[in-house]
Amino acid sequence: MATNVHLTAELERFTRECVEGGRYNNVSEVVRSGLRLLQESEDRRRQFRLMLRAAEQEADRDGAISLDSVLAEIDDIIDAAR
Repeated sequence: MATNVHLTAELERFTRECVEGGRYNNVSEVVRSGLRLLQESEDRRRQFRLMLRAAEQEADRDGAISLDSVLAEIDDIIDAAR
C-alpha cells in the first residue's frame, strides 16, 4: 500500500539524518519505526487508563485509603523495625 506522508522541514531533516547515519535504509523505515514507537506508547497509555479505571472501581467498591493514613502506617512499620 502506498501512502504519502508530508513532513515538516525539521522532521524531513531528521529522517534524512537517520538514513545517512546508516541505521535505516530509507525514510520509510524511519517512519515505520516512529509509528511502532507511537503504537507502543498508545498501548501503554490504554493499559494505564484501564488500570486507573480498575483502581477507581476498586476504591468505589472497597473504599479508599488516604495518603496520610498510608504514610502513618509506613512510619509505624519503620518504628517497629527499629
